[in-house]
Amino acid sequence: MIVLGIDPGTATTGYGLVTEDAAGEARLLRCGVIETQAGTPMPLRLLTIHREVGALIREFGPAAVAVEMLFFGRNVSTALTVGQARGVVLLAAAQSDLPIFEYKPAEVKQALAGYGSADKRQMQEMVRVLLGLDDIPRPDDAADAVAIAICHLHSQRLRRLIGE
Repeated sequence: MIVLGIDPGTATTGYGLVTEDAAGEARLLRCGVIETQAGTPMPLRLLTIHREVGALIREFGPAAVAVEMLFFGRNVSTALTVGQARGVVLLAAAQSDLPIFEYKPAEVKQALAGYGSADKRQMQEMVRVLLGLDDIPRPDDAADAVAIAICHLHSQRLRRLIGE
């Protein structure tokens, strides 16, 4: 099963494609970021994100898309733009008839590090260890997206074990 993990943002949207073999071992297929230029009108930035996510879906044929839920901090304008990026990601997945799973940041941290308040460095190191990589995926947004994909694989494994 291939999972496309997404860490949405309007300037940088991270993505990670992770697969799981029959033995339950996770393997990284590709990760990276979709970048849009500051100063570009928001509709064009959102179009770029939508097109690039759609291209990843067509190229890799994931079984599911896992997206980080919006964390509403103090910066309302940032939350709104991230929400717009999430929207076009969800649209691209829905247009491809893919199941969409959403995870809170604390759920991703709990699934990978066993601690819902793990810091960014701990999370990046767990991604590296769980995938048997020599280096931590870069940039940070890509590593975050890979973590979301791994979280989904772990969640699906748990659902299978308990018979859901």
